[in-house]
Amino acid sequence: MPALLEAQRLYRYYGKHCAVNDVSFTLRQGEVLGFLGPNGAGKTTTMQMLCGVLAPSAGRIHINGFDLLAQPIPAKQQLGVCPDTPPLYRELTVVEFLAYCAQLHGLNPRQIRPAIDRAIQRCGLTTVHRRLIAHLSKGFQQRVGIAQAILHNPDIIILDEPTVGLDPLQISEIRSLIRELGHDHGIILSTHRLSEVQESCTHVQIIHQGRLILNESIAALNQLMDTGIVQITTRLEADVGLLSAIPGINAVENLTENRIRIHYSVTSNPIPRLTETIINAGWELQELTPVKKSMEDLFISLIRDNEP
Repeated sequence: MPALLEAQRLYRYYGKHCAVNDVSFTLRQGEVLGFLGPNGAGKTTTMQMLCGVLAPSAGRIHINGFDLLAQPIPAKQQLGVCPDTPPLYRELTVVEFLAYCAQLHGLNPRQIRPAIDRAIQRCGLTTVHRRLIAHLSKGFQQRVGIAQAILHNPDIIILDEPTVGLDPLQISEIRSLIRELGHDHGIILSTHRLSEVQESCTHVQIIHQGRLILNESIAALNQLMDTGIVQITTRLEADVGLLSAIPGINAVENLTENRIRIHYSVTSNPIPRLTETIINAGWELQELTPVKKSMEDLFISLIRDNEP
Protein backbone atom coordinates (compact mmCIF):
# COMPACT_ATOMS: atom_id res chain seq x y z
CA MET A 1 0.00 0.00 0.00
CA PRO A 2 1.51 3.38 -0.99
CA ALA A 3 2.26 5.89 1.75
CA LEU A 4 -0.26 8.67 2.33
CA LEU A 5 2.40 10.77 3.99
CA GLU A 6 6.15 10.47 3.63
CA ALA A 7 8.57 12.63 5.62
CA GLN A 8 12.13 12.39 4.33
CA ARG A 9 15.09 13.54 6.44
CA LEU A 10 13.45 16.59 7.98
CA TYR A 11 15.60 19.24 9.65
CA ARG A 12 14.55 22.50 11.23
CA TYR A 13 17.00 25.06 12.60
CA TYR A 14 16.33 28.13 14.72
CA GLY A 15 19.59 29.96 14.33
CA LYS A 16 22.23 27.41 15.29
CA HIS A 17 19.80 25.32 17.32
CA CYS A 18 18.60 22.15 15.55
CA ALA A 19 15.03 21.58 16.75
CA VAL A 20 14.35 18.67 14.38
CA ASN A 21 17.26 16.45 13.39
CA ASP A 22 16.97 13.99 10.46
CA VAL A 23 13.40 12.79 11.08
CA SER A 24 11.92 10.33 8.57
CA PHE A 25 8.73 8.24 8.68
CA THR A 26 5.69 7.19 6.64
CA LEU A 27 1.96 6.97 7.29
CA ARG A 28 -0.42 4.64 5.45
CA GLN A 29 -4.18 4.21 5.33
CA GLY A 30 -5.47 2.38 8.37
CA GLU A 31 -2.57 3.49 10.56
CA VAL A 32 -3.00 5.63 13.68
CA LEU A 33 0.40 7.01 14.58
CA GLY A 34 0.91 8.19 18.15
CA PHE A 35 3.50 10.97 18.27
CA LEU A 36 5.12 11.42 21.68
CA GLY A 37 7.88 13.53 23.11
CA PRO A 38 8.82 15.50 26.24
CA ASN A 39 8.54 19.28 26.26
CA GLY A 40 11.08 20.85 23.93
CA ALA A 41 11.70 17.60 22.04
CA GLY A 42 10.74 18.98 18.62
CA LYS A 43 7.26 17.45 18.48
CA THR A 44 5.38 20.70 17.89
CA THR A 45 7.91 21.85 15.28
CA THR A 46 7.54 18.55 13.43
CA MET A 47 3.74 18.78 13.53
CA GLN A 48 3.87 22.34 12.17
CA MET A 49 6.04 21.18 9.27
CA LEU A 50 3.67 18.30 8.48
CA CYS A 51 0.73 20.72 8.39
CA GLY A 52 2.55 23.12 6.08
CA VAL A 53 2.61 25.90 8.69
CA LEU A 54 6.40 25.82 8.97
CA ALA A 55 8.89 25.07 6.20
CA PRO A 56 11.67 22.58 6.96
CA SER A 57 15.25 23.81 6.77
CA ALA A 58 15.98 20.64 4.82
CA GLY A 59 14.09 17.52 3.78
CA ARG A 60 10.86 16.76 1.95
CA ILE A 61 7.24 16.03 2.86
CA HIS A 62 5.04 14.24 0.33
CA ILE A 63 1.30 14.02 0.97
CA ASN A 64 -0.49 11.56 -1.32
CA GLY A 65 2.27 12.11 -3.85
CA PHE A 66 2.20 15.92 -3.67
CA ASP A 67 5.31 17.78 -2.52
CA LEU A 68 4.15 20.01 0.35
CA LEU A 69 6.62 22.77 -0.57
CA ALA A 70 6.30 22.65 -4.35
CA GLN A 71 2.56 21.91 -4.49
CA PRO A 72 1.14 23.28 -1.22
CA ILE A 73 -2.51 23.68 -2.26
CA PRO A 74 -3.21 20.13 -3.54
CA ALA A 75 -1.05 18.71 -0.72
CA LYS A 76 -2.95 20.56 2.02
CA GLN A 77 -6.26 19.52 0.49
CA GLN A 78 -5.38 15.97 1.58
CA LEU A 79 -5.09 17.09 5.22
CA GLY A 80 -7.63 17.54 8.00
CA VAL A 81 -6.26 19.21 11.12
CA CYS A 82 -7.71 19.63 14.62
CA PRO A 83 -5.44 21.60 16.99
CA ASP A 84 -5.50 21.04 20.75
CA THR A 85 -7.89 24.00 21.13
CA PRO A 86 -10.16 23.90 18.06
CA PRO A 87 -10.79 27.37 16.57
CA LEU A 88 -14.54 27.32 17.05
CA TYR A 89 -16.98 30.18 16.55
CA ARG A 90 -18.97 29.83 19.76
CA GLU A 91 -21.80 32.12 18.61
CA LEU A 92 -22.69 29.72 15.75
CA THR A 93 -24.63 26.48 15.92
CA VAL A 94 -22.79 23.27 15.05
CA VAL A 95 -24.44 23.13 11.60
CA GLU A 96 -23.67 26.79 10.88
CA PHE A 97 -20.05 26.39 11.85
CA LEU A 98 -19.59 23.24 9.77
CA ALA A 99 -21.25 24.92 6.76
CA TYR A 100 -18.76 27.78 7.07
CA CYS A 101 -15.84 25.33 7.34
CA ALA A 102 -17.11 23.39 4.31
CA GLN A 103 -16.88 26.57 2.25
CA LEU A 104 -13.35 27.16 3.53
CA HIS A 105 -12.45 23.65 2.44
CA GLY A 106 -13.72 24.54 -1.05
CA LEU A 107 -16.52 21.99 -1.21
CA ASN A 108 -19.00 22.27 -4.07
CA PRO A 109 -22.31 23.77 -2.78
CA ARG A 110 -24.12 20.54 -3.62
CA GLN A 111 -21.59 18.57 -1.55
CA ILE A 112 -21.85 20.69 1.58
CA ARG A 113 -25.02 19.30 3.16
CA PRO A 114 -24.13 15.61 2.62
CA ALA A 115 -20.62 16.31 3.97
CA ILE A 116 -22.04 18.01 7.08
CA ASP A 117 -24.52 15.17 7.68
CA ARG A 118 -21.74 12.60 7.32
CA ALA A 119 -19.41 14.45 9.73
CA ILE A 120 -22.18 14.95 12.29
CA GLN A 121 -23.08 11.28 12.18
CA ARG A 122 -19.46 10.05 12.40
CA CYS A 123 -18.60 12.38 15.28
CA GLY A 124 -21.73 11.66 17.31
CA LEU A 125 -23.14 15.19 17.08
CA THR A 126 -26.67 14.28 16.00
CA THR A 127 -28.30 15.31 19.29
CA VAL A 128 -26.57 18.71 19.47
CA HIS A 129 -26.22 19.81 15.85
CA ARG A 130 -28.74 22.67 16.25
CA ARG A 131 -27.26 24.00 19.50
CA LEU A 132 -24.88 26.93 19.90
CA ILE A 133 -21.28 25.79 20.24
CA ALA A 134 -20.93 28.02 23.32
CA HIS A 135 -23.53 25.85 25.10
CA LEU A 136 -21.77 22.55 24.40
CA SER A 137 -19.58 20.65 26.82
CA LYS A 138 -15.84 20.49 26.27
CA GLY A 139 -16.19 16.95 24.93
CA PHE A 140 -18.77 17.93 22.32
CA GLN A 141 -16.71 20.98 21.34
CA GLN A 142 -13.76 18.66 20.74
CA ARG A 143 -16.00 16.52 18.53
CA VAL A 144 -16.99 19.62 16.54
CA GLY A 145 -13.28 20.34 16.03
CA ILE A 146 -12.75 16.83 14.68
CA ALA A 147 -15.88 17.12 12.51
CA GLN A 148 -14.50 20.21 10.75
CA ALA A 149 -11.26 18.32 10.13
CA ILE A 150 -13.01 15.45 8.32
CA LEU A 151 -15.65 17.45 6.40
CA HIS A 152 -13.79 17.21 3.10
CA ASN A 153 -12.98 13.50 3.70
CA PRO A 154 -9.20 13.97 3.78
CA ASP A 155 -6.87 11.01 3.52
CA ILE A 156 -4.79 12.24 6.48
CA ILE A 157 -6.14 13.54 9.80
CA ILE A 158 -3.80 15.28 12.26
CA LEU A 159 -5.06 15.57 15.84
CA ASP A 160 -3.14 17.56 18.44
CA GLU A 161 -3.94 16.58 22.04
CA PRO A 162 -7.60 15.76 21.27
CA THR A 163 -8.48 14.69 24.84
CA VAL A 164 -6.94 17.53 26.86
CA GLY A 165 -9.36 18.77 29.52
CA LEU A 166 -11.90 16.00 29.03
CA ASP A 167 -13.43 13.80 31.72
CA PRO A 168 -12.86 10.01 31.63
CA LEU A 169 -16.14 9.28 29.78
CA GLN A 170 -15.41 11.95 27.15
CA ILE A 171 -11.86 10.61 26.75
CA SER A 172 -13.20 7.11 26.14
CA GLU A 173 -15.67 8.41 23.53
CA ILE A 174 -13.00 10.42 21.66
CA ARG A 175 -10.66 7.41 21.65
CA SER A 176 -13.41 5.26 20.14
CA LEU A 177 -13.97 7.92 17.49
CA ILE A 178 -10.25 7.99 16.65
CA ARG A 179 -10.14 4.21 16.28
CA GLU A 180 -13.21 4.32 14.00
CA LEU A 181 -11.71 7.07 11.83
CA GLY A 182 -8.47 5.11 11.65
CA HIS A 183 -10.11 2.42 9.50
CA ASP A 184 -10.56 4.76 6.54
CA HIS A 185 -7.84 7.37 7.01
CA GLY A 186 -4.25 7.75 8.12
CA ILE A 187 -4.14 9.54 11.48
CA ILE A 188 -1.35 11.28 13.35
CA LEU A 189 -2.19 11.71 17.02
CA SER A 190 0.02 14.05 19.01
CA THR A 191 -0.42 13.41 22.72
CA HIS A 192 1.23 13.42 26.12
CA ARG A 193 -0.94 10.51 27.28
CA LEU A 194 0.92 7.23 26.94
CA SER A 195 -2.27 5.34 27.76
CA GLU A 196 -3.92 7.05 24.79
CA VAL A 197 -1.29 5.63 22.45
CA GLN A 198 -1.88 2.13 23.78
CA GLU A 199 -5.67 2.52 23.51
CA SER A 200 -5.98 4.25 20.13
CA CYS A 201 -2.87 3.80 18.00
CA THR A 202 -1.43 1.14 15.72
CA HIS A 203 2.06 2.71 15.71
CA VAL A 204 4.07 4.94 18.01
CA GLN A 205 7.06 7.16 17.59
CA ILE A 206 8.94 9.10 20.24
CA ILE A 207 11.00 12.18 19.50
CA HIS A 208 13.69 13.46 21.86
CA GLN A 209 16.08 16.36 21.31
CA GLY A 210 14.91 16.57 17.71
CA ARG A 211 15.62 12.91 16.84
CA LEU A 212 13.29 9.94 16.54
CA ILE A 213 14.38 7.46 19.20
CA LEU A 214 11.51 5.01 18.67
CA ASN A 215 9.37 4.21 15.63
CA GLU A 216 7.51 0.96 16.15
CA SER A 217 4.16 -0.72 15.76
CA ILE A 218 2.12 -1.13 18.94
CA ALA A 219 2.50 -4.90 18.51
CA ALA A 220 6.30 -4.58 18.54
CA LEU A 221 6.09 -2.19 21.48
CA ASN A 222 4.03 -4.69 23.44
CA GLN A 223 6.78 -7.25 22.82
CA LEU A 224 9.29 -4.80 24.27
CA MET A 225 7.03 -4.49 27.28
CA ASP A 226 6.62 -8.26 27.66
CA THR A 227 9.43 -8.24 30.22
CA GLY A 228 8.27 -8.45 33.84
CA ILE A 229 10.44 -7.63 36.84
CA VAL A 230 10.43 -9.22 40.28
CA GLN A 231 12.61 -8.46 43.31
CA ILE A 232 13.66 -11.40 45.48
CA THR A 233 15.28 -11.58 48.91
CA THR A 234 16.69 -14.84 50.32
CA ARG A 235 18.32 -15.57 53.69
CA LEU A 236 21.26 -17.32 52.00
CA GLU A 237 22.96 -16.07 48.84
CA ALA A 238 21.36 -17.46 45.71
CA ASP A 239 23.22 -18.99 42.77
CA VAL A 240 22.69 -16.44 39.99
CA GLY A 241 23.85 -18.87 37.31
CA LEU A 242 21.30 -21.47 38.34
CA LEU A 243 18.47 -18.94 38.28
CA SER A 244 19.57 -17.54 34.92
CA ALA A 245 19.26 -21.01 33.38
CA ILE A 246 15.51 -21.19 34.11
CA PRO A 247 13.57 -20.89 30.81
CA GLY A 248 11.84 -17.52 30.51
CA ILE A 249 14.30 -15.60 32.68
CA ASN A 250 16.05 -12.90 30.64
CA ALA A 251 18.43 -11.35 33.17
CA VAL A 252 19.38 -11.48 36.84
CA GLU A 253 20.79 -8.45 38.69
CA ASN A 254 22.65 -8.66 42.00
CA LEU A 255 21.46 -5.81 44.23
CA THR A 256 23.04 -6.98 47.51
CA GLU A 257 24.40 -10.28 48.72
CA ASN A 258 20.93 -11.67 49.43
CA ARG A 259 18.76 -9.51 47.18
CA ILE A 260 18.36 -9.87 43.40
CA ARG A 261 16.19 -8.42 40.66
CA ILE A 262 14.99 -10.76 37.94
CA HIS A 263 13.76 -9.77 34.46
CA TYR A 264 11.53 -12.39 32.89
CA SER A 265 9.15 -13.01 29.99
CA VAL A 266 5.57 -12.41 31.08
CA THR A 267 4.38 -14.82 28.38
CA SER A 268 6.60 -17.63 29.66
CA ASN A 269 5.82 -16.89 33.35
CA PRO A 270 8.77 -18.67 35.00
CA ILE A 271 7.82 -17.45 38.52
CA PRO A 272 6.50 -20.85 39.78
CA ARG A 273 9.68 -22.59 38.57
CA LEU A 274 11.79 -19.79 40.08
CA THR A 275 10.10 -20.11 43.48
CA GLU A 276 10.44 -23.89 43.41
CA THR A 277 14.16 -23.66 42.59
CA ILE A 278 14.85 -21.26 45.48
CA ILE A 279 12.96 -23.43 47.98
CA ASN A 280 14.54 -26.70 46.82
CA ALA A 281 18.03 -25.16 46.96
CA GLY A 282 17.46 -24.17 50.60
CA TRP A 283 18.18 -20.44 50.12
CA GLU A 284 15.03 -19.60 52.14
CA LEU A 285 12.81 -17.21 50.22
CA GLN A 286 11.97 -14.12 52.31
CA GLU A 287 10.56 -11.70 49.72
CA LEU A 288 9.15 -11.89 46.21
CA THR A 289 7.85 -8.49 45.09
CA PRO A 290 6.67 -7.67 41.54
CA VAL A 291 8.11 -4.42 40.18
CA LYS A 292 5.46 -2.70 38.10
CA LYS A 293 6.53 -1.88 34.56
CA SER A 294 4.47 0.31 32.28
CA MET A 295 4.74 2.21 29.05
CA GLU A 296 5.74 5.19 31.17
CA ASP A 297 8.78 3.22 32.37
CA LEU A 298 9.72 2.39 28.78
CA PHE A 299 9.29 6.03 27.77
CA ILE A 300 11.50 7.27 30.62
CA SER A 301 14.09 4.55 29.94
CA LEU A 302 14.32 5.51 26.25
CA ILE A 303 14.67 9.20 27.11
CA ARG A 304 17.43 8.50 29.65
CA ASP A 305 19.25 6.14 27.33
CA ASN A 306 19.35 8.83 24.65
CA GLU A 307 20.61 11.67 26.85
CA PRO A 308 23.95 13.10 25.62
